[in-house]
Amino acid sequence: MSSENSYEINKHSLDDIEKKNYETASFGQEEEDLLSAEATTKTASLPIFAKIMSVFGDNVEMNGIEPITDEQKTDSSLINAGTMWLSANMVIATAALGALGPLSFGLNFGQSVLVCIFWSLLGALPVAFFSCFGAATGLRQMVLCRYLMGNVTARVFALINVIACIGWTIVNTIASAQLLRMVNRPHNLPPWAGCLIIIAGTWIIPFFGIKIVQKYGKVAWIPNFIIFLIVIARLKKSGSFTTGSWTGGETTVGNVFSFGSTIYGFAIGWLSYIADYSVYMKRDTSKTKLFSSVFFGLMFPLMFTLILGCACGVATVNNAAWTELYDSYSFGGVIYGIIVQDSLHGFGQFCCVVLSLSTIANNIPNMYSIAMGVQSIWEPLISVPRPIWTSLGAWIGYGLSVAAYYKFESFMENFMDSISYYLCQLMVFCLSEFFIWRKGSWDFDVSIWNNSRKLPVGYASMFCFLTSIIWIAMCMSQSYYVGLISRHIGAYGAEISIEVLWAYELVFYNVLRYFEFKYVGR
Repeated sequence: MSSENSYEINKHSLDDIEKKNYETASFGQEEEDLLSAEATTKTASLPIFAKIMSVFGDNVEMNGIEPITDEQKTDSSLINAGTMWLSANMVIATAALGALGPLSFGLNFGQSVLVCIFWSLLGALPVAFFSCFGAATGLRQMVLCRYLMGNVTARVFALINVIACIGWTIVNTIASAQLLRMVNRPHNLPPWAGCLIIIAGTWIIPFFGIKIVQKYGKVAWIPNFIIFLIVIARLKKSGSFTTGSWTGGETTVGNVFSFGSTIYGFAIGWLSYIADYSVYMKRDTSKTKLFSSVFFGLMFPLMFTLILGCACGVATVNNAAWTELYDSYSFGGVIYGIIVQDSLHGFGQFCCVVLSLSTIANNIPNMYSIAMGVQSIWEPLISVPRPIWTSLGAWIGYGLSVAAYYKFESFMENFMDSISYYLCQLMVFCLSEFFIWRKGSWDFDVSIWNNSRKLPVGYASMFCFLTSIIWIAMCMSQSYYVGLISRHIGAYGAEISIEVLWAYELVFYNVLRYFEFKYVGR
């Protein structure tokens, strides 16, 4: 389907559609089928933009959140499904996360590694599972959530997801800009220029759509993997790495929980848009093979890079010079110390530049799926083509990245740590709905994807989501606040919100869902 046809002007105004919604209830199946067909028409008020994009032919993806038809499902590459996440996680941000075990939570190498393995598994399993829904249904993740948590709740979560996409892009971009600023001293790269370099790549690749995203993901991990092998070699030669002594007690338990929740939040972070990247795969794609490809694409880079980060963290504790660099420049300073200072010098600086650019692969899913999130909030927003939403998200992210670099970087990091709680709830709602209430059925009526009269409303999920704020406040352990319950675990408290939310949502959501089915009927 050409770009021009993908974005034709709808024949009816939104008022007409609302009128038909009302009439459908009274005039029977024929009018209802007409409404369904009209509702799934790709609408756009920007035909000029579509004509401009048609210059690029099929190289620009113009589809938004509308269900992908069988004719459009032409992707059969299981390799692409996995390598994209291989590149997205084989980045310096993943290594920085692993370093938090020794540097922030006082765990030794063995403890940190065990935490990384266990919590990464818990996060990667649901992400790989929901990748199968994109191929089976042709529905984007936030639209799929309308079926699995309710129409209203899914739109609220879509808004949160948009905020998260921009927020994580800002945090990642600042970290890479800091590393770029360290190379070629004293001729430091200005922060605005470092942020510009990262955001430019973050914008241009997802702008063209899924085909370019997959092509980039197929190769972007390779130079990063090679440089990480160099880091391992230089780390061993430095003599600073030791496994450290094993500790116990309540404080260690609290630190294990807190570090684990951080790893889990990162590993499950792709859940809110994972189906977006498999919607073009054929409907009969083997779910087992697709799951395995995505799962390996997630777990290999997570394990490799997180464990490398743990090793760097332990070595930093033992090396005063690297500790000073970490205090001044965060984890980028550690990498600089390992492969530049008293090490590889000019070539090491080149490696630092390449690693800073690895953030682009981590940011790309945010900027591709931000368009799907925006369009999922409110139907009229579908009329703005996907590439425009991607562009707006990227350049808003750039402006905020430069501002945050100077003024509110710590606020952004704390805010993003807190906003990730919604992913845990999204997982429980969707898994409960699929296995308990839909009895594992993959049969989704895609014709009602934007029909509020037929989709589940979401009373149960919305009630649980709103009341969960109380539990989060009591069980969280962040740098700015430690909850009333979590503060009793060890000297520094324990982040146990994830575990408490699992139990609370699993019980109360399914109890309330029973009454929602009984009295609402959907």
